[in-house]
Amino acid sequence: EVQLVESGGGLVQAGGSLRLSCAASGFTFDDYAIGWFRQAPGKEREAVSCISSSDAITYYADSVKGRFTISSDNARNTVYLQMNSLKPEDTAVYYCVAGPTGCRAYDYWGQGTQVTVSS
Repeated sequence: EVQLVESGGGLVQAGGSLRLSCAASGFTFDDYAIGWFRQAPGKEREAVSCISSSDAITYYADSVKGRFTISSDNARNTVYLQMNSLKPEDTAVYYCVAGPTGCRAYDYWGQGTQVTVSS
């Protein structure tokens, strides 16, 4: 059974930091791209970041470049999203996703973790 379990969300003041974790199981981690989407109330879902070790790809949305860093610990089957200099507009539910096609499409989604940035 495939599982993507997010953790690390919470409430933080603007300018603060959070680190999200995505623990993956049930598939060959090294063969999959792992990414993060987010969705704020009343807004469309947005691709935030992605990492594919096998394709040597990392992706960041323009809105988070220079503030967010994605990394992968293949020994722990875990991907991290370090979020610095958080802004109120970063408030959303963040979802971990996984797919076999190098950050182009995703087969699996986690349940999501809430990130709230207060002004």
